Amino acid sequence: MKKNYFTAGKSAVAVAALSVAFLTSCDNEPFTEEQTLALTEESQALASRGQEYVANEVLVKFKAGVSEEARAAALARISGKVKEHILTKTMERFGDREGFVLVNTPMAALEAIDKIKGGAEIEFAEPNYIYQHTATSTDPYYTNGSLWGMYGDGTTPANEFGSQAGEAWAANHTGSASVVVGVIDEGIQYSHPDLDKNIWTNPYDPIDGVDNDGNGYVDDIRGWDFDGNDNEVYDGGNRGSLDDHGTHVAGTIGAEMDNSGVAGVNWGVTMISCKFLGRRGGTTANAVKAVDYLTDLKTRHGMNIVASNNSWGGGGFSQALFDAISRANAKEILFVAAAGNGGSDGVGDDNDVTASYPANYAVDNIISVAAITSTGAKSGFSNYGATTVDLGAPGSGIYSTTAFNTYSSYSGTSMATPHVTGGVALWAASNPGSTAAQMKAAIMNSTVPTASLAGKTVTGGRLNVSGF
Repeated sequence: MKKNYFTAGKSAVAVAALSVAFLTSCDNEPFTEEQTLALTEESQALASRGQEYVANEVLVKFKAGVSEEARAAALARISGKVKEHILTKTMERFGDREGFVLVNTPMAALEAIDKIKGGAEIEFAEPNYIYQHTATSTDPYYTNGSLWGMYGDGTTPANEFGSQAGEAWAANHTGSASVVVGVIDEGIQYSHPDLDKNIWTNPYDPIDGVDNDGNGYVDDIRGWDFDGNDNEVYDGGNRGSLDDHGTHVAGTIGAEMDNSGVAGVNWGVTMISCKFLGRRGGTTANAVKAVDYLTDLKTRHGMNIVASNNSWGGGGFSQALFDAISRANAKEILFVAAAGNGGSDGVGDDNDVTASYPANYAVDNIISVAAITSTGAKSGFSNYGATTVDLGAPGSGIYSTTAFNTYSSYSGTSMATPHVTGGVALWAASNPGSTAAQMKAAIMNSTVPTASLAGKTVTGGRLNVSGF
């Protein structure tokens, strides 16, 4: 059964530009029939491009120093009520005392945004976009040929289009538990026999019902479920009904070796589960919290968090998410992102023409990843971009861990991305203290030229970790 969870996005800035001409003069007047029709058509157009958002929610950031009366007056224009005030510890450490608010409104989200944005008291107002992950469904797995993404020219079995991880292992580069990556995704089955040794256990906040480390999350022993707002990051039970995707991603990054299962790019690594994708996807508000959670852990405790894996996308440009990724950049955390799986036709799109977020954010710490097949072709579903997609990595027919104690083959830029995140962790293990720029350069400069990616990616090449 095939499931396509990625939909490409287009900039919300462009969307706003389309509507501002006829909406900015309408502040407190009811919309005309023509304006309402235009909003409906715009909403349908957004949906057709995969830019889903929560229907009656908006994210609003007020400018510093705005009075409570002015805030109330602005929200009154959209009959808005604050559902949640989001001010993470990371925001505070970066000097932001305001955060932003998640507002519930009886209006359609786009209508509400156009009524409130542009006001003197507003820094930004935007939809609460919905994101989906980026996979399609289709050891002794290494020795029987299933793990082609880990192979190299000189491994047995061999595949020149694999990540060359097998050659890195032969050179005794197998990763280190001292290197930490965040998996911003669904949850991870942390008890999976191929993953359990490589899942983070929080030493700063034991399970006792108290927020011992003061980060705002009580008993976040293995990470946090931002979708469910609790500390249980695996909700698949013993039937494996949920969290397949996050578990699959984790296996590619860091499944254990020599246990009759699969093997990840790293045999040793520490993975933190930042679950924000639930049954209906995940929202911008929760994605921001997840990114900031990792930044706070590194800032507060000096943890060696080198990257987050982001095998998801959808929606348009979000200032709130851009700011969170920028805060991670300031703390030397790479943001490895799936380039996307095309639109509803399942054919890869050019991200240079139609932006796909979060991969297209112009922040230095982002590595955008396309998918290739075992024959070196660009996967048909994979997005590309000569200036916006950095490299390719194995993404078709990728075997890895899934819930509950199972193994499955998936395809997608979701599957390519954790190969690169694993490569970052492998480099960091051999090159401790590297900056985000140095780690990104190591990934980019080691790529192997690949015909299918020439003129389709920044490097024109595919992942190669053999020198790590």
